[in-house]
Amino acid sequence: MRNLRRALCLLLCLLMLPGLAPGEQAEQPAPNIRVLLRRLALTDRIDLTLSGAFTAAWGKEGRMRLPDGSRITVQVRDGRLILFYAGASLDCGASLNLAREAGIRPASASGVTIAPWDGLYPGDLRLTVSGGQLQPVLTLSVEDYLPGVVPYEMSEDFPLEALKAQAVCARTYALARVNPARDYDVVDTTNDQVFRPVHNTRTRTAQAVAETAGLVVTSGGALANCYYGASNGGQTELPAHVWSGAEASRCYAIADDPYDLENPESPLRRAVLRRDGRDLPADFLALIREAVFAQPEMKDFVPEADAFRVDGISALTLTTPRFDPPSRLMTRMEITLSVSGKQWVTPATPEPPLTFEPDDDATPTPEPTATPVPERKLSDFMPAGSFTLSLPLFPAAVRALGLSIYGADNEIITAEAGENAFVLTAGRYGHGVGMSQRGAQWMAAKYGKSFREILEFYYPGMQLKKAAAGMAALPTPDAVLAETPGPAATPTPRPTLMPVSTDALPEGAWLAAVEGIADDSTLNLRAEPASSGEILMRLYRHQLLVVLETCEDPAWVHVRTDSAEGYVMVSFLEKK
Repeated sequence: MRNLRRALCLLLCLLMLPGLAPGEQAEQPAPNIRVLLRRLALTDRIDLTLSGAFTAAWGKEGRMRLPDGSRITVQVRDGRLILFYAGASLDCGASLNLAREAGIRPASASGVTIAPWDGLYPGDLRLTVSGGQLQPVLTLSVEDYLPGVVPYEMSEDFPLEALKAQAVCARTYALARVNPARDYDVVDTTNDQVFRPVHNTRTRTAQAVAETAGLVVTSGGALANCYYGASNGGQTELPAHVWSGAEASRCYAIADDPYDLENPESPLRRAVLRRDGRDLPADFLALIREAVFAQPEMKDFVPEADAFRVDGISALTLTTPRFDPPSRLMTRMEITLSVSGKQWVTPATPEPPLTFEPDDDATPTPEPTATPVPERKLSDFMPAGSFTLSLPLFPAAVRALGLSIYGADNEIITAEAGENAFVLTAGRYGHGVGMSQRGAQWMAAKYGKSFREILEFYYPGMQLKKAAAGMAALPTPDAVLAETPGPAATPTPRPTLMPVSTDALPEGAWLAAVEGIADDSTLNLRAEPASSGEILMRLYRHQLLVVLETCEDPAWVHVRTDSAEGYVMVSFLEKK
């Protein structure tokens, strides 16, 4: 039954694709999207300012009108939602709906502001209790949703045509996930698409959304699963190679992407391995030592780190692609090197002095003393031979060489042999499926490609169609409720930053502040130094941190405050 309902919903979406020419106005309003606001990390309280008049509804008959500019607080108490407004408190039970009304503000300018973040969430808000905590779901037009996605998935300063391609992708991705059987369609994080409050200063984004209004990517007559990512490292990927059970689609192929490679802003990491074997990273040297001492020729050598040395690297190649050609996602490194080592040696034992049997009447001679056994000692370094090793790139070698970009162990790695060194270069930030945002940026900026050309490159076999894109009409207010407006309540201030003691820092520690995020964003503090680690809490901008150490993956650092400890990405910190 659930699958049937979803199929009917997708069919309705397709019925709204009449193939109108760009620029025509669709008469039907754009479909709605329900967004779970997970990024807010709400616990038991939410503080709201309403832009436009709203009707609050709860239970079977509970209704209350809230005028434009109202400031309200909703808290969870004993599993129930309590609404506070103008000195009054209302028990709303298990759910509360805040629905916009028609008035002086259009739908795109009506919505809620959630403290402490700036910007507008232009939609209706439904609050429920899940696991004792607030669960906020925003319902809004897909066209009003996109201005909260496009400038954060890309950037407001990207070329217009790249932003237009992003708008089409984001619209298609969201509409393909409409599912009435669920409580929401998408979340506001990278698990689906980043969605943040809308700011009317994002004029280039607004133009990109308006000029592509209603346009979606289709394949075989159906909405495509329009995946995209930050950077593909120079080659696109298939969905089935990333997500188990992903359906095959004519929109995807493994193909080289020169635009992503050319873009100087595409994230890359490099490791230099000198041919003379000097200055190898300690973790990588440990991997080599382990592999070398698995060879029978090393049985007489000491396997300790200070008794082992790489004397030279003569060859290095990358082999064994993870998938069939033309995939360039290599999984092994073949490296030929010469090594030296030390052995235990025991000095020769001196011959005991000659003794003679005494005559019977001779004076007895004392017993000879025992000759001391010389202690073993390590030899000097001696050549141990040349070895060709096959090392797995993922995860150990990539991380030991500092080549991990995203922590997903799917980097596209290349090796270049120079006169004095081998240079390994890793690219790909994200899954690599569909449109590369850095590739699209370069296609538009360097080569003047249109958004249609960008989409055709990344989604071969796709078709563009036009869905409904008109503005939603808000309901008129209840005449009786409209006669009884009330005063506004006081909002809650921005959360206080956690204290940090700086009097006696541990040796090697340093101070930093969270600065590489927007004012309305947060930085995840994780239990492990990886993007998959459990989120312990979210840190606000300007939060001071004590950086205890850099992790094995240098993209992550171990940090603490006086009340919390975990791991964050160092790129979001500014040293103090």
